[in-house]
Amino acid sequence: MTTLDLVTIQSIIYHRLYGNRYEAEGYKMKVIKSVLEEELANSLAMKKNYEKELAKLPKGSLIKKNVKGHEYYYLVLRENGKVKFIYKGKKVSDKEIKKYKNAKDYRAKYRKLLSEVNKQIKFLRSVLRGKKPV
Repeated sequence: MTTLDLVTIQSIIYHRLYGNRYEAEGYKMKVIKSVLEEELANSLAMKKNYEKELAKLPKGSLIKKNVKGHEYYYLVLRENGKVKFIYKGKKVSDKEIKKYKNAKDYRAKYRKLLSEVNKQIKFLRSVLRGKKPV
């Protein structure tokens, strides 16, 4: 049973008890608003968790450059809006390569989830605000 079904059932019960349609509608709106407020709180908590997980990931991406027939590994990251290459060596362990590959995948995943939850937060705030000015 969905939340809206419960709201409908509650409003019918309230209407039968009190008989006033407008009071029942007001009650229904209060329930819907409380559900939306709860969803907004959950979305804000999810946003905070996604940001925390993004901060835990190692910065940058590991790349391999081929210079004069020799392979060199660099860590590429941004600092103060500038791209920075940090030399890692001729050979890098498979463990470290895998670590940065996984970090890159997780970073993309969390950024997508963060984008979606930000859109949801914006929508919920606008719905809850109603006709009130910004």
